[in-house]
Amino acid sequence: MNATLFNTPRHEHQQVYQVIYQIPPGRLSSYGIVAAMAGLPGRARWVGRLLSQLPDDSLLPWFRVINSQGKISFPVGTPSYQRQLEKLIEEGSAEPSGRILWRQRRWPDYASRSR
Repeated sequence: MNATLFNTPRHEHQQVYQVIYQIPPGRLSSYGIVAAMAGLPGRARWVGRLLSQLPDDSLLPWFRVINSQGKISFPVGTPSYQRQLEKLIEEGSAEPSGRILWRQRRWPDYASRSR
């Protein structure tokens, strides 16, 4: 187990989970955006580690969080990659070809907020 992860105050975990619960179905966010919205700027990798520790039956929509390049972080072709891709396809944030619709589905949409 990752000692840093478990030495982090539990409220930080909850802050991250609350942000992820807010991501609407069919939308995507990145680890860095989630970290910043949770009040933890610069902790994108920590968010990724936290999500990697979730139980398989977690109700948290972890699969809506991808990396800042708009890609799934799991190695292509692995069962974890396929599981996340299937969930994204089901919600319409990825195409059956495997293309992630990052620009179209990014949340929050900062561009529309600045208008």
